[in-house]
This record gives sequence, structure tokens and C-alpha cells, in this order.
Amino acid sequence: MKKLLVIGYVWPEPNSSAAGSRMLQLLDCFQKDGYEITYASPAQSSEHAVNLPDLNITPINIEINSESFDTFISELQPSAVLFDRFMMEEQFAWRVEKYCPNALRILDTEDLHCLRLARQKLAKANPQHVIKEVDNQHLYSDQAKREIAAILRCDLTVMISEYEMAFLQERFSVPANILAYIPFMLDAPNQEEFNDFESRDHFVSIGNFRHEPNWDAVLCLKQHIWPLIRKKLPKAELHVYGAYPPKKASQLHNEKQGFLVKGWVEDAQQMLNEARVLLAPLRFGAGLKGKFLDAAQCGLPSVTTSIGSEGLFDQEQNSTNELNTLCTHDDFNEFSESAVKLYEDEELWNSFQQNCQAFIEQRFDKETHKKRLLSQVKDIELNLDQHRLNNFTGSMLRHHSLKSTQYMAQWIEAKNKLIDS
Repeated sequence: MKKLLVIGYVWPEPNSSAAGSRMLQLLDCFQKDGYEITYASPAQSSEHAVNLPDLNITPINIEINSESFDTFISELQPSAVLFDRFMMEEQFAWRVEKYCPNALRILDTEDLHCLRLARQKLAKANPQHVIKEVDNQHLYSDQAKREIAAILRCDLTVMISEYEMAFLQERFSVPANILAYIPFMLDAPNQEEFNDFESRDHFVSIGNFRHEPNWDAVLCLKQHIWPLIRKKLPKAELHVYGAYPPKKASQLHNEKQGFLVKGWVEDAQQMLNEARVLLAPLRFGAGLKGKFLDAAQCGLPSVTTSIGSEGLFDQEQNSTNELNTLCTHDDFNEFSESAVKLYEDEELWNSFQQNCQAFIEQRFDKETHKKRLLSQVKDIELNLDQHRLNNFTGSMLRHHSLKSTQYMAQWIEAKNKLIDS
């Protein structure tokens, strides 16, 4: 039987973040293709982590800078290894290459970290602006060098966004044949089961508070957008949901203003089915924003920014709005006006809801993207030696970068042994 080893940055939390849902979709894809899956992580488990044994996946705790991983992977001998974000590739790829040289090495970026962090830095300096474009000075950071090096070292990198696929090729000259566009893989909703306009109430916002773009969006709502909405809708309420709310988030709760910080929600789908409009004024970020797909699956229209909508639609659909399920505005006044109109105008609201099923079917169909990923994996496996020869830059980086990582890790191992003895 084929074996897949996933080295996770964290344990998957599908009810806390889009990244957790995305990981489970990838696991399901490989499992249904006949892979026996082991999920290993150096992270501590959490109360919201999924129970992997229930999914017939073996969970293993591993340590960084420890030779115990060498024994583990030598015995497992996986056919393929999937690194969950580039930090795991940095830590473990040299050990994988040493003990399982023929295992396919796949990187799942979740989002392009260097792009998100460059935008975040610019956003902090421009507190009332949405930041989409980044210059080379901010983009070509040490973080970018690490992340792009990891992408080049791997046999295949799974990208969640078409925008970021093109971005990697245009700004970093990453070869197209080592990239795979695999967005969220979803079953389409049944439009007939959507709750209608009259049965819904309230604005909602949702997002893991530990993710900086989400926290910034909550502050943006509180300070700039919600006061404008309340002027026109004085009885409206905004319910703010998300995992791991810090004390500073709870302090924003104000019933007189209708700004209600709810925190963790046990059943996000039910909540989205009952809300009328989703608000997400994201000023920076990267990747695909799963909240809008969750909303579309519940027939819930949204209002967001160009950052929020990035990668959701192809260029032709962006220009024609044929499949729009959301309004996009980077100006806070226009954002609030659009939110009020969508909340009050049933005809407009219905026109957005009617697009939800087709939007999911055409852009995020599970079977379409599964077939593409597995086909690309099999093609590379059949020609792995030639594929690696064609990626000389990647092999050069593996030789230099991973050797230095290896020696540093072995030095830390030796030091730890002396401390323990």
C-alpha cells in the first residue's frame, strides 16, 4: 500500500480555521486514492483538534532536532511526504531526503507567507488603506528567501490560489511544472435548501483571532465601518465569531452599539444559515479566504475588500460579475454603504444568493481538483529522476541549504544530549 507522511505545523482544527479544513480535504484526497496516512507534528495538540484516528489516520508526535525522527521515518518508508508550510520543510526535509530519497516531497503553502507579511507591514504603516500591491523592497525579505527556497527544493508545491500561482512565476520565476493549483475542494450546496432573506437577521464576522488579518478586520469594523452602518441601521447587530478570542477582543463587546463579540461558535454552519450578511474588511492577507466559501455554501452574501476576494474568481468572472456572491470595496464608506444596501434590498440580496451554488460548482468542485492533484502527483512519480534533474536550482538549494540545516540540527542534538547526561 502507498504511504503518505504528513508533517504538520499544527494539528488540524477544521472548525477553527480554513487551514484546518483545507488540510482535511487534502488528507481525504490522498486517502481515497489508496494512501495509508500518518500525520506527524511537533506541535502540542489542542482542544479543537480533529480526532485523526476517527478518520483512519495515524497521529504521531515528533520532535525537532532529534534523531528519533530518523528512526521513525526509516521504519515508515513513505511513498510521499507532505510538508505543512515551509517551516516544516526546513526542519525535516534533509532527514526525509537522507532516509527516504525516493519519496515524493510535496509542500502545502496554505498561503504565500511572504506576500501576507509584506502586505501586513505596509498595512501597519497605512492604517486606513487596503494593501494589495507590494514593492520588491518589502517583498524580497528573509522570509521570502526561506519560503521560495523551500518551494524550489520540493518536487511539487500545492497552491491554494491562482493569483499566487501567477505571482510566484512573475515575481520569483518559479517554474510552473513544480506548482499545482488546488483550491478548497468542496461539494456544491443545494440552492433549494438555503434560508431566505426574511428568515435571516444580523450582520456577522468570523475568523480565527490568532490570524493577524482577521484581528485587524475586527478592529477595522469597530473603529471605521460599524459606526457608519449603525448610523443608517440603528437597530442592527454585528455578531463577531472566531476561535481563540483574546481579552482585548472581548473588551470590544458593546451591546449599546450592537457590536457583540461572541467568540467560539460550535456550529458555524448553523450560524451562517441564520445571518443575513457577512462582513470581512480584510486590509491585508494572502491565500483564499475560506469564510466566503463557507458563506456561499450557506447561501449567505458577503461584503469584503479586494484582498478578501483575491483568487475567488477568475479574471473573466471578475470583470463580468457573473458568479458574484459578494460585494468588493476598499473604501470604508463604500463598504458600509454596500453593506447597508445588501442588508435592506431583498432583490439585490437574492441575486447574490442565487449565484452561490454555481460559484461553488464551477470554481471549487471537489472531484475536478482531486483528479488534477492526483494526476500531477502520478506524473511526477513516474518521472521523478528527470523531474529533479530539470529543477537544477532546487537541487542546488537542497545541497547547500539543507546541509547547513543538517549540521545545525546535529549540533543541537549533540548539545541536548550533553545537557541531558
